[in-house]
Amino acid sequence: MTQSQSSDYTAKDIQVLEGMEAVRVRPGMYIGSTDQRGLHHLIYEILDNAVDEAMAGYCDRVDVSISEDGWITVADNGRGIPIDKHAKTGKSALETVMTTLHAGGKFGGGAYKVTGGLHGVGGSVVNALAEELRAEVRRQGWHYSQEYSRGKATTGLVKGEKTPDHGTTVSFKPDPQIFPIIEYDFDLLIAHFKEIAYLNKGLEIAFTSPWHSDRRKGDVERTYFFDGGIANLVRNVNRHRRTVQSVPFYFEKVVDETAVEVAIQYNDTFSETVFSFANCINTEEGGTHMTGFRTALTRVINDFARKQGYIKDDQPNLIGDDVREGLAAVISVKLTDPQFEGQTKTKLGNAEVRGIVDSVVSEGLGRYLEENPIDSKRVIEKCLTSQKARDAAKRARDLVIRKNALDGSSLPGKLADCAERDPAKSELYIVEGESAGGSAKMGRDRHFQAILPLKGKILNVERVLQQPDKILGHEEIRAMVAALGAGEGEEFEPEKIRYHKIIIMTDADVDGSHIRTLILTFFYRRMLPLIEQGFLYIAQPPLYRIQTGRKVEYTYTEEAKDEYLASLNGSRNPQIQRYKGLGEMNPDQLWETTMNPETRQMLGVTIDNAVEVDDVFTTLMGEEVAPRRSFIQAHARSVQNLDV
Repeated sequence: MTQSQSSDYTAKDIQVLEGMEAVRVRPGMYIGSTDQRGLHHLIYEILDNAVDEAMAGYCDRVDVSISEDGWITVADNGRGIPIDKHAKTGKSALETVMTTLHAGGKFGGGAYKVTGGLHGVGGSVVNALAEELRAEVRRQGWHYSQEYSRGKATTGLVKGEKTPDHGTTVSFKPDPQIFPIIEYDFDLLIAHFKEIAYLNKGLEIAFTSPWHSDRRKGDVERTYFFDGGIANLVRNVNRHRRTVQSVPFYFEKVVDETAVEVAIQYNDTFSETVFSFANCINTEEGGTHMTGFRTALTRVINDFARKQGYIKDDQPNLIGDDVREGLAAVISVKLTDPQFEGQTKTKLGNAEVRGIVDSVVSEGLGRYLEENPIDSKRVIEKCLTSQKARDAAKRARDLVIRKNALDGSSLPGKLADCAERDPAKSELYIVEGESAGGSAKMGRDRHFQAILPLKGKILNVERVLQQPDKILGHEEIRAMVAALGAGEGEEFEPEKIRYHKIIIMTDADVDGSHIRTLILTFFYRRMLPLIEQGFLYIAQPPLYRIQTGRKVEYTYTEEAKDEYLASLNGSRNPQIQRYKGLGEMNPDQLWETTMNPETRQMLGVTIDNAVEVDDVFTTLMGEEVAPRRSFIQAHARSVQNLDV
């Protein structure tokens, strides 16, 4: 840079963004993204305000709707946003809340002791990112309204007719200048509304829309109300499982203005399903409330088991893994000043919460075990069985390690490794079949792409979770574990993983889908952090190769094929090849369509709703036949790409 160029850099080059302008220029800072997830976040922000009213004891119903012309409406029967003049801004409190960042009743501690929103930016951010927004308030016997566009008021506060009702209604239309595609995933929205209803017992949440997610006509109507709160959520988690307790244990208590709710019900599986929440926020990374819960659970069960003689003086205590196998539980705390940390800000950091949760769980669970001898006996026996299984699994693991299968010193012979040693730059393709594996090995970029072919369908680990020795005894699973180099199960160490892109590549038919599901089940149950850290992908090989003259086009869906054929307008005679197996492709075709980072399409595997994901794996891959039959019958009409 020359001196004359640098001297041109002056104060006029410093851009200052104020208020709503900053939100519109950098929307990702406030709602995470401008894709579908960001769209959903707009709804959640307004819903959170209504839920805050519910947590404060002033609201028991919220109605959410998406209209045919794209308007979203969230209405509650709370107190209604204040409409008197704000001393600092000179505007009504309603306009101040809707047009000023960090303005709301959540900071002084007077209006709300507990809130789900953290920053007081919900209403104003939604307003800034809405093409149009209308706020209606029913308060003090009158109806008030005000309209906005892209964060700015377009009308004054209008006083309407008298009304005996109370509450707030916010209707808005997302701005297409911010959101390039305005489409909603109704399944995700409904799951979120249901979760919020579970976490706020006595709150009714209703959702309506005149179409389904794919814009097909047909009203969507869902209403959720749970008078048992998180105890109902635990029942729902276990609805397709055989339970150890007749009814869930549930206990709630307020200590130092921190409300603690816990629900526990064991089942006869060997997987742990525990969800934690703080102020209705799903703390996926856990935190101090989860630590307090786990500490109390292990201590109380050990104390009770020794007191009742289930564990003798010369026998070792149960460890945390023993008391959490087969555990379905929810821990929910509501506190005045939550502090979140962690990679995704979903880990509760308040130090005092650990001791509060520990004491509440100890008191409630200890009393429950004493007062329910039949259920408590079943729980202790379940934990002791887990202890025995853990000891047996350790012996089996030690035997396998002695045979050098998992110690990392020997990679599987079928693995075609890459030259790159930096995991962040390395990819592993897990490929169905030796034939496809051969094509992938020849077509890959050997510098950074490794290939691991699998033969046949791997073991369904969902059915043998209580038998780790069987899991490790399966040849193809051992090959995957050895190739990844980070162990598995309780000893999985994600920091040791050898590839940061693990790509499942199977045929586009029923068998391929089944194999993919079996591999996903293994990773979900035995290497969950791999999914949570975004390392797992699904390759998308093309369904069709269409050649017209010398031009070749690959299409990845039936719809894309039909659209491309229609675009030809009946000119020349296209040759259409339907790929049913990866092995039908030449190595160069496989590279060009599915493995070349410049042109390939892949799906990242994520967990948007842990409750629903866990339930689907249990239903579809578990031992119980009846839930699977019911699921198939319920979803038979929505099946796509059926291979018959």
